[in-house]
Amino acid sequence: MNIRADDLTPTIAPPDPNPKKPRLALPPLACDSHFHVFGPHRLFPYAAGRTFTPADAPKEDLFRLHAFLGFERGVFVHSTCHDDHAVLLDMLAAGEGRYRGVALLKPTTPEAEVERLDDAGVRGARLHFYFPHLGKPMPREDMRRVIALAAPYGWHIAIHVGGDGILEQYEFITSIDAAVVIDHIARINVAEGRNGKAFSVLRRLMDRGNVWVKLSGTDRITKEAYPYADAVPFARALAAHAPERVVWGTDWPHPNHKAMPNDGELVDLIAEIAPDARTRQLMLVENPAKLFGF
Repeated sequence: MNIRADDLTPTIAPPDPNPKKPRLALPPLACDSHFHVFGPHRLFPYAAGRTFTPADAPKEDLFRLHAFLGFERGVFVHSTCHDDHAVLLDMLAAGEGRYRGVALLKPTTPEAEVERLDDAGVRGARLHFYFPHLGKPMPREDMRRVIALAAPYGWHIAIHVGGDGILEQYEFITSIDAAVVIDHIARINVAEGRNGKAFSVLRRLMDRGNVWVKLSGTDRITKEAYPYADAVPFARALAAHAPERVVWGTDWPHPNHKAMPNDGELVDLIAEIAPDARTRQLMLVENPAKLFGF
């Protein structure tokens, strides 16, 4: 589905405006390793032909949320709703070194633009295989060109898959020499269990040494209400399996979510995902510092 540029009626819900104050106190320099910023559209117009129209979720709202939750750092993952990187560059400048970015490159992106993004704090390029709500994935040869554009800067490659996507893309992922970050626990089907093929492959990928997993998204893969008792054990198993290669994020403002979560409640789930302080320190501080170059 494509949406006209002049139709600004949101097609997805805004985030919960009343996050709960988390019971969990986050460590100094804790990083929200996955969030988005949308608009405001009067300053940063949404792309013509986008697949969804978000409610405005500007950087000012994001900064307030982070201060409330206890995050001092963060990583902005760029969205297909914007067809240039103006909103990303604006937020990185306002963040004054506390934020990093993940860009959406095209195979035709000029090398000078990649250099400009790197100077601003971008540290990764995202490739998606999650159809249809993000649009059709680019051809594989175009993805190779994107990886080549990012390579001179040491960027990671973020991979967004769902369902059996981690199985289908296994050979492609293992062909990437750069650090690879799998978003949202690969959006696996929790009904298959922790011995299912997709989750087993995800652990096998982590064992390669260059593959990281974002333990965001328990609220997306769950089939239950909060506290997502069917999904949290998957995140906890990955945190125990390779604690040095996991990070965590809110995914604010939760685009295309069917049951909007509360961000304070999500933060409290960190204690369930990583019950010991050392793993939380790795997941929230040390691992993001290494992966994103803080």
